Amino acid sequence: MVKISVTILTKNSQKYLKKCLESLKEFDEIIILDNGSTDKTIEIAKSFKNTKIIQHDFIGFGPLKNLAIKKAKNEWILSIDSDEILSKKLLNEIKKLNLENKNYLYRLNRINHYRNKPIKCCGWYPDKVIRLFNKNHTNFTDNLVHETIIIQKNSKLIDLKEELLHFPFDSVESLIEKMQKYSTLYAKESNKKSTPLKAFFRATFAFFKNYILQKGFLYGTEGLLISISNANGVFYKYMKLYERNKV
Repeated sequence: MVKISVTILTKNSQKYLKKCLESLKEFDEIIILDNGSTDKTIEIAKSFKNTKIIQHDFIGFGPLKNLAIKKAKNEWILSIDSDEILSKKLLNEIKKLNLENKNYLYRLNRINHYRNKPIKCCGWYPDKVIRLFNKNHTNFTDNLVHETIIIQKNSKLIDLKEELLHFPFDSVESLIEKMQKYSTLYAKESNKKSTPLKAFFRATFAFFKNYILQKGFLYGTEGLLISISNANGVFYKYMKLYERNKV
């Protein structure tokens, strides 16, 4: 077994969780930190011998990920989302790592999908994410949303070559749901000032950047949909922030 602890946050994650966990069978520990699943998430998690399930209320993505890290028995942590699947090539690449240098941060090459189609536009590619690290060297920020690994002064980034497959969206509805949740968390956490005009211009630029500069127009309907969804997310997070500041 690979002596790396995998940490996963779940809530109603049954759609891809089985495939996710199957790709992680060779790791000796998987910490499942669940915040209120009502579907078959827990049942699926319990069917794998290397899982440890912990229940906790939602306190933000950063704090939850750090809590999962604290519960892990191994020093090395692989942080994975419940809709991400390790390719066999990536698994083999990880198994070959020495892992003696605690200050190394390993960055994975994530391929995002919409309705099972890989999308390489709209800022979705290249998508390099730091996911493998030593918990005695670093951890996540405590941001409620858009949490990141803290890069220390003596950290060294190492890029892995193989792919981490990500399946975040299966429909327009799932795009809207995530936009709604993330924009609310952003407005709750941010100390920035906002105005309706700022929201409009930020959203307009976001669409131009995604659809033109990041070549969303080359991906037909999917490129247009993702570009509009991203722009909406920008608009509503600044409008929610504006309303919150007025209260």
